[in-house]
Amino acid sequence: MVATLAGVPQHVSLTLDQLLRDGEVAVIVDDDPAIREPLHRYFASHGLAVEECADASSLLDLLTRRKVALMLLDIGLPDIDGVTLLPRVVEKDSDIAVVMLTGVADLQVALECMRQGATDYISKPANFDQIFHVARRALEKRRLLLENRKYQEELEEAHFRLRLLHQLSLKMNNVYLSTVELDEILQAVLVGITAQEGLGFNRAFLAMFTKDDKELRGHMAIGPGCREEAGRIWGEMREKGMDFGQIVQDIKQRCTQDDSEVNRIVRRLTVSADEHDNLLIKAVNSRRSALVSRELGGFPLLLHRHWGNGEKDGNGGHLPAGDPLPVPHELTSILGEDSFVVVPLYSPGRAFGVIIADNYVTGRAITGVHVSALELFASQASLAIEQSHLYQEMQQRLAELEALYDELNRSKDLLVEAERYSAIGQMAAQLVHTIRNPITSIGGVSRILEKKSDDESWGKYIKVITRETARLESTLNELFDFVSQVKLEKQPLQLCDLVKKTLLLLQQELKRQQITWDILCPPGGVTANADERQMRQVFLHLLKNSVEAMPHGGQLTITILVEEEQAVVKVRDTGTGLPSSQVERARDPFFTTKTYGTGMGLTLVEKAVEAHGGTFSLKTAKNGGMEATVRIPL
Repeated sequence: MVATLAGVPQHVSLTLDQLLRDGEVAVIVDDDPAIREPLHRYFASHGLAVEECADASSLLDLLTRRKVALMLLDIGLPDIDGVTLLPRVVEKDSDIAVVMLTGVADLQVALECMRQGATDYISKPANFDQIFHVARRALEKRRLLLENRKYQEELEEAHFRLRLLHQLSLKMNNVYLSTVELDEILQAVLVGITAQEGLGFNRAFLAMFTKDDKELRGHMAIGPGCREEAGRIWGEMREKGMDFGQIVQDIKQRCTQDDSEVNRIVRRLTVSADEHDNLLIKAVNSRRSALVSRELGGFPLLLHRHWGNGEKDGNGGHLPAGDPLPVPHELTSILGEDSFVVVPLYSPGRAFGVIIADNYVTGRAITGVHVSALELFASQASLAIEQSHLYQEMQQRLAELEALYDELNRSKDLLVEAERYSAIGQMAAQLVHTIRNPITSIGGVSRILEKKSDDESWGKYIKVITRETARLESTLNELFDFVSQVKLEKQPLQLCDLVKKTLLLLQQELKRQQITWDILCPPGGVTANADERQMRQVFLHLLKNSVEAMPHGGQLTITILVEEEQAVVKVRDTGTGLPSSQVERARDPFFTTKTYGTGMGLTLVEKAVEAHGGTFSLKTAKNGGMEATVRIPL
């Protein structure tokens, strides 16, 4: 039987090589060779390095010579009681995992051992498998404690570094929050890198990609251009007692001086984005910092930001990533320095550029700790640059929305008027269609009766009917003439612009129905002599029909071109379309496939186009949907 305080583990996931460090052993301390020696052989057969001791004195001697990871300690030793010996063992090395062995199961003794620092407790007799499981569990617990201690130390070191940067970060955030222009943000970045209260580098250079991302170009720099200038710049700042915000403003003024040596240096930095083997391009493309130092013989190494395989370099957690890269001679010649660090600036979606920092004046070595601090600051700077880009994009979008709003305001009255006239026209057309036939019949019958009736008393009534029906027929004819009459006011009209403006009126429907659209127009556009109001109404009817035919999304394509001295506008959609039997009827008055509507839309389109001396056609598109074509003379 075996009695333990933690129980036998059900699953062991770590090998003994992972549980023991180099040179560590397990030791069996028991005065009974019948237990000690077989247990030694059993542990050794499982790949565990084992030592054995018969008493306390030999154990204490062993502790001075070997690194012990695990100890199986018998309570009943001949020279010193195991419970008494335990505190001395823990005092010598508190990292040893101690498992107490006893022939008597006594809970009080077990608790006392645990209070003194024992890891576990086993009552003899116990089979070797059970003892091995308990020993292995003790080693796992020890490993967790050691790793926890290591991580705690690393956490404290990281906290210390972050605390040093905390004040700088707060100050930089205040600068970002009060800064809109990107150049002001970039100046604040370089100030933070070079200020004594910041990261303390002597010089900082910023190279940014051009808008087309084809070239990395020097943008600005901060720092003394020569060793003699260094003391004067920072001395003036200390004498004035400037805070961080004042330093930013002072540096902003200095950056505008064309005779500044560092600005002359940075203007010479130009690298094509296609030079993938160039150190600066390599750093920004791989999202890794590059350290160039004299100790490396002037060769750079791209650095990982995290340790690999549990190893670190002791300089802030950076390890070389790949083979050394050649440093462009032009770069070292421009900088006049052979020890510097290159840190990329980027967001998840794009690369912004690089920061180059050095200690040109003091010659202080750049360690991994310095690189880590610069990377933290560069990450924050990248966020600020991204924020500035987003702000500029937002301003651009706002300007576009304002232009759209103005266009909608200009088109609102026209649209309301067009809809009103359209409704009046449709109502009038319906009235003419509904009333004309019966009025004509009444008038015809009354005239026949007037000719055939000889009764004067009835004749005067028949004359009244004939006269009034004639007046109604005249009114209907005038109304029909008004509805069908198209009074054109032609002028040179840019059709591409008119289509774009008309499409703006349907933006909400396009977005809501997830319809994508393309407007294909030749360079310079297409100009025709036409009535703007009538043509806008034509395009509005055609575009609305296409949008209504695609309730679940689709593609709307408008093509404007010139063919045979005619302006041609084609509106093609991928909507539900019409059966071939209904295509010809689609332009007939009052024909409609909609639940609501009068069926006059395409009729009005055709009349307006014909009034311009043009033609209108409708057909089923090859990929489904419909294609409407308007042709009018130039």
